[in-house]
Amino acid sequence: MKNYYLFLILILIKFPVFALEKKTDVILKELNEAIKNKQHYVKIKEERILNFKKIKSENLTKEQEYNYNKTLYLEYQKLNTDSAIQYVKKNLRIATELQNKELLNLAQLQLVTLYSSSGKYRESEAILKSINKKNLEHSQLPNYYISYREFFEHYAANSYSLEYRKQIGKYRDSLLSVLDKNTLDYQINRIQQDIFNKKFEKPKSQLLGLLAKTKQENPQYAMITYLLGKIAEAMHDLESRKKYYALSATSDIKNANKDNASLQELALVFYEIGDVDMAYKLTQSAIEDALYCNVQFRTLLMSEVYSIINTVYQEREAQRKSELQIYLLCISLLSLFLLVAIIYVYKQMKKVSRIRTELYETSQKLAELNKDITETNSQLQESNLQLSESNLVKEEYIAHFFNLCSTYINKLENYRIILNKKATAKQFDEIYKILKSTTLVDNELEELYKNFDIIFLNLYPTFVKDFNALLISEEQIVLKQNELLNTELRIFALIRLGITDSVKIAAFLRYSLSTIYNYRTRARNKAAVSRNDFEEMVMKIGIMSLKA
Repeated sequence: MKNYYLFLILILIKFPVFALEKKTDVILKELNEAIKNKQHYVKIKEERILNFKKIKSENLTKEQEYNYNKTLYLEYQKLNTDSAIQYVKKNLRIATELQNKELLNLAQLQLVTLYSSSGKYRESEAILKSINKKNLEHSQLPNYYISYREFFEHYAANSYSLEYRKQIGKYRDSLLSVLDKNTLDYQINRIQQDIFNKKFEKPKSQLLGLLAKTKQENPQYAMITYLLGKIAEAMHDLESRKKYYALSATSDIKNANKDNASLQELALVFYEIGDVDMAYKLTQSAIEDALYCNVQFRTLLMSEVYSIINTVYQEREAQRKSELQIYLLCISLLSLFLLVAIIYVYKQMKKVSRIRTELYETSQKLAELNKDITETNSQLQESNLQLSESNLVKEEYIAHFFNLCSTYINKLENYRIILNKKATAKQFDEIYKILKSTTLVDNELEELYKNFDIIFLNLYPTFVKDFNALLISEEQIVLKQNELLNTELRIFALIRLGITDSVKIAAFLRYSLSTIYNYRTRARNKAAVSRNDFEEMVMKIGIMSLKA
């Protein structure tokens, strides 16, 4: 159980580091993007410097002007050595005018590093020898030891003497003795000392811990990842070496740090794995940065690497040109063959095109014939439907016609008998009263309309429903109880039977012509469909049921 908790604690401690890890191909993609946009990052830094320069006041004290120049020195230190030297020299004059030994020593130590990085080793060494360590404040000792260490690091670029390497280790040890152990500078220098002494496991663990807490924008991020790359190199871990050098280079580029060691190291990695194109690209970028910043020792180191990589790159380019010539010859032969093939295919396509044209014309004629046949069939079906409907209507109405005629003959006979009896009995007042009354006619008309309604709805049982479907919902007709059709429905029932003449409809229903016209107009105005198509759609009611 204790082992389980211990394992869980270790996982939680390591989690931030794991969370920061990215795949190498993603890191390299970010590096390529950074190289592509490195002028953009330089421009951002130069704009920041320019904005800072704008805030300078003419009423600054000498001490304030010293600090102003010091800030600009720090901005230019890794961007442009010549500009940084210019502002340090200004501070030398100010410190001399103020007769402030502490400020003078600080400016001299800053100038030492700038001179040695730009190749002025004699000037740098002369300044170092002119400074008496015993006269330095304790706070200036770190700068003193850093200046000596970096002087030997820069000078060692010209010589691989073991003596210079020992001097670098000696001044780093001295630096560690005066640095605050709680600072990041102390931790990094301590780690460098362990790496120098070929101790890798502990520094690696410490660097990973620092990496988890350091953002990429922090200039120390580049140093941390660079040292991790150095450890990976010593431990022959190629993938980690590539990854950490790439992270370091990306950070330097984004911070506009032109004194960039990681690009050179990464170029060597790609050269070792045979990716000469990437190695050449990184080397060129590193040399551009070193020349821009005027870092002579870095230019010297890069020139050696560049000469090797450039030679291989040129050989590769020559080989590519040779291969390209062979490919061009093959492409020319293939192009000739393709031209012959195109001519042949073109002739075949013309032949096929002619046949297609003939087939198209034939298909068009067939399509026209099919269209004519289809239209003829539709017309025949329509005619057959109309004939079927007419036959059905005729059969229905002929049967009812004979039945009504027989009924009316019987009614006329009964009417004659009644009048004869009245006449025989000399009941002339009764006869006059009967003849004057319209009750008989009204009853017969009512009977006639009722018979018409029954016969029509027998033929078109869904007429009322279908007619209402053609009207807007609020204007649909609602029949009274025991009512089969009303006047409006009878008008359109007659239209459905083919009687469209308003004069004939008025005569049948015993209404004036204007009344019939008003009914028809009002119905069109209530239509849910087009007013012009309304009556035509009424005449199609019931066709589907007849088809069925």
